[in-house]
Amino acid sequence: MSPDGTQLGIKPLPEALHMARELDLDLVEVAPQANPPVCKILDYGKWKYEAAQRDKESRRKTSNISIKEMKYRPKIGTGDLDTKTRNVAKFLSEGHKVKITIMFRGREVAHPELGMKILDRIHENVQQWAKVEAAPKLDGRNMVMVLAPDKRAQAAAKAETAGSNGPAPEGPQDDAAPAPAPPANEES
Repeated sequence: MSPDGTQLGIKPLPEALHMARELDLDLVEVAPQANPPVCKILDYGKWKYEAAQRDKESRRKTSNISIKEMKYRPKIGTGDLDTKTRNVAKFLSEGHKVKITIMFRGREVAHPELGMKILDRIHENVQQWAKVEAAPKLDGRNMVMVLAPDKRAQAAAKAETAGSNGPAPEGPQDDAAPAPAPPANEES
């Protein structure tokens, strides 16, 4: 192929190299598996530079989302639960995904419903910032759920608060009302 993209047909290697040298360009093999191999006459240094610039631009456009993890226990107190849930909401408002892990010890693993109650409560508290990306599942002695930031829900929550009481707050507020206390566990 010529530098302008037109096909020159099948040429022997010495003739193709001579054509490239006449134009002061390089002969680059672009499809070695083809029969016969496809070569293109181009400025190899310029082509490599442009490819590096395209890669650099694509890396710049990607966003760097990290996964934060918050660990809970089935017998967590309401104050600790509220504090950790506020941190989860803060991570979500910053655009991070959050992996929530409920760690069971000993005989606690026999009661996965306690972990589900905690995960449901967390989801209720942060549903204005997040959507469930991976549903809760029991993985050995841990129950895991992944929450991802939901841009549409965050925008709707900001618009709602902006319409009702002035400027929209950024993310969760620390002086939020505490969540209702979980029902007392009945020991049998």
